[in-house]
Amino acid sequence: MGKRMRFGAFMGPFHARRDNPTLSLHRDLELVSLLDRLGYDECWFGEHHSGGMEIIGPPEMVVCTAAERTRNIRLGTGVVSLAYHNPLMVAERINYLDHITRGRVMFGVGPGALPSDAFMMGIPIGKLRDRMDESFAALIPLLRGEEVTMQTDWFTLNQARLQMLPYSEPSVEMAVASMVSPSGATAAGRHGVGMLQFQSLGSEAFNSLASKWSICEQVAAEHGQTVDRSTWRLVIQIHIAETREQAIRDCRFGLHHWIDYYQQVAQLPIIPEGVTGDDLVETYAGMGVAVIGTPDDAIATIESLQKQTGGFGCLMLLSHEWADTAATDKSYELFARYVIPHFQRTNANREASRAWVIQNRSHLGEQTRQAMGKRFIAHAEKYGAENLDPATMAAVTAPAQPDGASPYGETHVGEKSKDSKVA
Repeated sequence: MGKRMRFGAFMGPFHARRDNPTLSLHRDLELVSLLDRLGYDECWFGEHHSGGMEIIGPPEMVVCTAAERTRNIRLGTGVVSLAYHNPLMVAERINYLDHITRGRVMFGVGPGALPSDAFMMGIPIGKLRDRMDESFAALIPLLRGEEVTMQTDWFTLNQARLQMLPYSEPSVEMAVASMVSPSGATAAGRHGVGMLQFQSLGSEAFNSLASKWSICEQVAAEHGQTVDRSTWRLVIQIHIAETREQAIRDCRFGLHHWIDYYQQVAQLPIIPEGVTGDDLVETYAGMGVAVIGTPDDAIATIESLQKQTGGFGCLMLLSHEWADTAATDKSYELFARYVIPHFQRTNANREASRAWVIQNRSHLGEQTRQAMGKRFIAHAEKYGAENLDPATMAAVTAPAQPDGASPYGETHVGEKSKDSKVA
């Protein structure tokens, strides 16, 4: 692709119901600060209003708070559930963030993941995706600073426009959530924006990845849009440690809470019935839907994703608290130290430099020996050799070896001059 792969995190967030929710929210912000210090490229925050585990309601407010605590990391809404909001109000909030972060904000959209959220607001579940499409059609020109007049059965815009032009040109970066159905890929292609792929591992999800991007490209072509693989983000589940055994021990802390949420609230049968206790982590680790292992395991999985997809722009780690805080932070650090450099080739020049030095060490070493010999000779000529170690002097003033030719074609200075009085 010719572009550096980016790495980030997606925070639902997922916090066990037994945990102090206030401390949990502060821990989310501390994690974003850690990711910023470790050099991660981006972090996204979800919007959920029920279920008891994903406890961030307004992702825009988290972005605003996190922006004050970080310096470089980009911050995204992952996602704003467009069916819940008037599009002008959404545009105002995102445009404010674009200015206040000086262009670090990203705008992710979706229809809404939990039907219970829609039920509480009296929104027909069957209309969520249609409403997302309608809202997004209004938001794209609004966030370019254009005027929009639009009438639907759930919102009206009369000559609506933002008071401030966007900070980013021509607009903030946008992306659409994609999960099981083709609707996310279709929307991304129709509008020519990025795609957030929230299910990337497991045989069914893995095998459908290439087709998701094909749908996006096909729809984009139909609507006169272009899409770029660098804006395609894949979310995967990872926890790594120094050994696989340690990673499995770490995840016994909280994986069962996360699985219970998906089984009971999200209604996704992600693990066989009857698997409990210590067997749960081992079983889940062996299902191919997550990486619970080492940095090398993470590298192998990401390489398989590259091959399967044909290339994507960003790999995002699902923030899950399967392990306690110390082990979770360690996992992100190990990933930043050993996995990210593998794909961003940040050590390529270090390796090339090492290889070059090894290849030329005999030549360079010979030049160093000759330079030292010249100094020994000069000292002996002026002060005599009685204070010089004979063995060292003999070694550095010996004639150059056949393989000691300089790679630069320079004359060897280690050979004795005709006027030298030193044996």
